[in-house]
Amino acid sequence: MSRPFALRLLVPLAMALTLSACEQLGIDTPAQTAARQESEGKAVGGACRHAGRALEDCYKSSPKMSKAAIYAGWRDMDVYMRENKIDVVQTREATERDEEKRRGTEPEAPAEAAPETEDKQPPKNKQS
Repeated sequence: MSRPFALRLLVPLAMALTLSACEQLGIDTPAQTAARQESEGKAVGGACRHAGRALEDCYKSSPKMSKAAIYAGWRDMDVYMRENKIDVVQTREATERDEEKRRGTEPEAPAEAAPETEDKQPPKNKQS
């Protein structure tokens, strides 16, 4: 009788010990996943506000993020920047665009294939 009693006690004890280590495997619960996505959305929104980007541009650049989380981060950063009198950080593209406007030149278009000139003639087929 002692053997079945010991098995009935050891099996649930072993299962409890094994299942209690699930957090150490890196398996996220739905609550952890939602909290992570919320914080990532807020980070994206805050970064967009700090860079001076509009909310709509921010939504377009991060379509998988929650719009509510992006807006919350954008709004929090807006309040923070106004309270501490922090200026918008200019991106490299915006700085180059501003410099070209000051010089009076138009921004350079991306390089495309060079159009063929009219004086070039197609190669002639050699007939033997």
